[in-house]
Amino acid sequence: MTATMEPSLATATDAVTTPATAPTTTTTATAGTATATDAGEAAGRGAVRRLIRAELRLTVRDPMTMFFVFAFPVVTMLIIGGSFGRSPDEDFGGTDPAHWYVASYLTVVIAAAGLVMLPVHIASYRERGVLRRFAAAGFSRWSFAAAQLVAGLVAIALAGAVLLAVAAPVYGVPTPHSWWRVAVGLAAGAVAFVSIGVLLGTLLPSARSAQAVGLLLFFPSFLLGAGGPPPAVMGSALRVIAGPLPLTLVTKAVREPWLGIGDATGPLVAVVALALVALAVSARRSSLTSR
Repeated sequence: MTATMEPSLATATDAVTTPATAPTTTTTATAGTATATDAGEAAGRGAVRRLIRAELRLTVRDPMTMFFVFAFPVVTMLIIGGSFGRSPDEDFGGTDPAHWYVASYLTVVIAAAGLVMLPVHIASYRERGVLRRFAAAGFSRWSFAAAQLVAGLVAIALAGAVLLAVAAPVYGVPTPHSWWRVAVGLAAGAVAFVSIGVLLGTLLPSARSAQAVGLLLFFPSFLLGAGGPPPAVMGSALRVIAGPLPLTLVTKAVREPWLGIGDATGPLVAVVALALVALAVSARRSSLTSR
């Protein structure tokens, strides 16, 4: 499946080229300079807000986003969540297997946004020279990365809410044993994967290559790190491979404190560190790409 990004190009171009009217002053030269500076800063902030709004609209209109971020996690969660019965099972940490997958599939949403949605979207911009046009339009170097971060986080939040709304009447949503750990794990995991998505999009030369690489990264991570069989039934080689995967760490940081089968302090610290590093690297790469 290849995403069509022409509407994105047009909307983004409109967002960055809409002129802003700056107020003027006729009092003194000093006051005029200060007012012009303030007006320029205000216009820049307004342009960034327009860019964020445009990216949010494009995100929910993109067929790939709707499928991989909104539909795929929900459908697969419904299928696999009912495949192992509802009785507590030691292979699932002594919990209800359906609740195991409800907690796990929130992180599938995060991975789908970071590995599939954003790389294709951003690589398409890069392929068509849109990033350079952002820079030529006077955007600050951090504005593009910030817009993508906001759009990605909003898409994750909406898709996660949809998943929980569907899961509630079918399997029920377990009450988290440690709210703050779950919240930090979800937030840090979302920032980490969105930043990875921005980085991939700025490194890969085309939308097709971004799609190929993103899917190649997503499906093994999905099967080994969140949506596949529990680690207890995996072979030793698969457990070794799955252990250090970013999605495995995010899933553990969310699932264990949610279901009360551990505090997941190690994975949580690792995810927070990954989020900080990925955010810094992606912001740096975005600023270089837009030059």
